[in-house]
Amino acid sequence: MNYRLTAPQRSNCTIALPASKSISNRLLLIRALCAKQFRIFNLAECDDTAAMQQALTDDSDTIDVGAAGTAMRFLTAYFATRQSRTVTLCGDNRMHHRPIAPLVDALRQLGADIQYAGEEGFPPLRISGKALAGSGRVAMPGRVSSQFISALLMIAPTIGGLTIEITGEITSRPYIDMTLQLMHEYGIDATWQDNAIHVPAGEYLPHDYAVEADWSAAAFWFALQAILPQLSIALDGLRQESLQGDARVAEIFASMGINGTWKGEELHLDCSRVAQCCCSTFADLNGTPDLAPTLVVALCLLGRPFRITGLHTLRIKESDRLEALRTELRKLGYDLQIEGNDALQWHFETVEAQATPVINTHADHRMAMAFALAAVKFPGIVINDTQVVNKSYPLFWQHLEQAGFQITRQS
Repeated sequence: MNYRLTAPQRSNCTIALPASKSISNRLLLIRALCAKQFRIFNLAECDDTAAMQQALTDDSDTIDVGAAGTAMRFLTAYFATRQSRTVTLCGDNRMHHRPIAPLVDALRQLGADIQYAGEEGFPPLRISGKALAGSGRVAMPGRVSSQFISALLMIAPTIGGLTIEITGEITSRPYIDMTLQLMHEYGIDATWQDNAIHVPAGEYLPHDYAVEADWSAAAFWFALQAILPQLSIALDGLRQESLQGDARVAEIFASMGINGTWKGEELHLDCSRVAQCCCSTFADLNGTPDLAPTLVVALCLLGRPFRITGLHTLRIKESDRLEALRTELRKLGYDLQIEGNDALQWHFETVEAQATPVINTHADHRMAMAFALAAVKFPGIVINDTQVVNKSYPLFWQHLEQAGFQITRQS
């Protein structure tokens, strides 16, 4: 389904944000590893969490997680510990081109029986569960997906403990911190000293948990407030003291004049000054790379030159987001430059914009949401394959209509 979008001139809306899929998927794995069940309230209702939930209850020989990268990484570690069970863990075509070798190598060091069922270093995987050798040490490069490290951390107490030595610069550390904090909530106290995380042997202790709303989803609304300061937007479900690194979005947009005021459980956004200016923006998103698509598109629309670094993992997301952003922003007249595999920059370079742009989402939920912002400057812009938002934010388009956007559905 393709949508043609026209943005509102004014609107007053309260948006009930979706629950965090990052927290939800970690809780599902911890619950699966726990000797007793517990309830998870406000579990994320999105494709990624549905894939994780389904896989943990599926007793078939083949588990297909589709495009759910978190599920692929977490379940690789989980099924490696399931004694007397063999599964083939697979996904969609893009998933079979997303590297997983660092995690497989680390699990093999612990005695895991994992074979590649296709191309070496990539899913699908043939996993024969067995008792792993705990109380050891494994090394993991810090610049790989933080989900590899989180997967090892969560199974560590159940295999007798583990020390993970992280080499080099750490990517997306806030997501590792989130994992450790949730493990602490369930009775496992890991210690992180220098480049080593030590997880003791232990058992997860059950208790019910309510998932907070998703700060990654909130980023769109911060960006929309910056581009259309006359809007009145309130966000429901976020937590001030959040486990999520993407809560940094509030700080980033505060530098553009977007303030947030807490009124009970709602965060009310307002623009204290004109957001459009020629001030350059420099940001390192090494810890929070999922914010990049929304931030990059917003800065272009605001006419603010920028250099955003820490983006090396964007090459292996649902799409190659560096190339996808450059390709689609050219349709809007913005000529971005990719610096190596780590940075995007723009300093007013332009090309001729398409009269009525049609945006390819590249099968990537964050691309779809980010480019919906462009309806403000390009009325009638078309977003292709809009269903991709189901991966993290299924109600996104309904929420846009709630905020006053006109959406024409096309076949």
